[in-house]
Amino acid sequence: MKKIAIVTGASSGIGRYFAITIEQNIDVDEIWLIARDKDNLQMAAKEIKTKTKILPYDLTLDSSFDDIENLFKKENVNIKLLVNASGYGKFDKTTKISRKESVGMIKLNCMGVTSMCIIALPYMKKDSSIINIASVAAFQPVPYINIYAATKAYVLRFSRALNMELKKSGIHILAVCPFWTKTNFFKRAVGKNEVVKKYVAMYEPKDIITRAWKDLKKGKEVSEYGFIARSQVFLTKLVPHKLIMKIWMKQQGLE
Repeated sequence: MKKIAIVTGASSGIGRYFAITIEQNIDVDEIWLIARDKDNLQMAAKEIKTKTKILPYDLTLDSSFDDIENLFKKENVNIKLLVNASGYGKFDKTTKISRKESVGMIKLNCMGVTSMCIIALPYMKKDSSIINIASVAAFQPVPYINIYAATKAYVLRFSRALNMELKKSGIHILAVCPFWTKTNFFKRAVGKNEVVKKYVAMYEPKDIITRAWKDLKKGKEVSEYGFIARSQVFLTKLVPHKLIMKIWMKQQGLE
């Protein structure tokens, strides 16, 4: 039975960084890289010594999951690790974001993560893991990042509950909740109408991922990196969310 690791969103950003650090942290026969951009997947594969499989699928389409699940069956895989890093956001007033983009965020960020977990779990055994990329934005409502933050709240809660459900099986689920991270995520998120302009801090992807690997090995269910990120999460437990939203609006000049 072939031991594999799978990374969605592996063509860029956090997903790509995870993909190129897998072989330093777990032993697998193959690393499967999933994203729409085949060229960037091939570039990422060049940075990996372990054998890779390039799967250029669009995870907003149901047919993609049927194809991937059929590959699991065909190749008789033992999935040691699944990293769900596919996702995107749009920063703007909700009424100015198109229905297609709004629904697309929900499809990829929520349905994509859920579908990958559901099709992968039958092929996972004790000591296997799933890493789902959520966000610090998951801990509170965020105006002008409304839908994105809501999708990440779903990922966080889904991951924590799934981890509890699977505790006896020995399959571990980790939700990674990064703060602002230096990736090309913002090119698509911000666009021409730059509504969100002020970022308290911006972290390097390698630091987020190094912390995530450590937290996974410690058996944690949530991974947060950086003093500012941890402080913000702590404050969401103490300060009313209405006040947090008002502070955010004032910070961004959106009052």
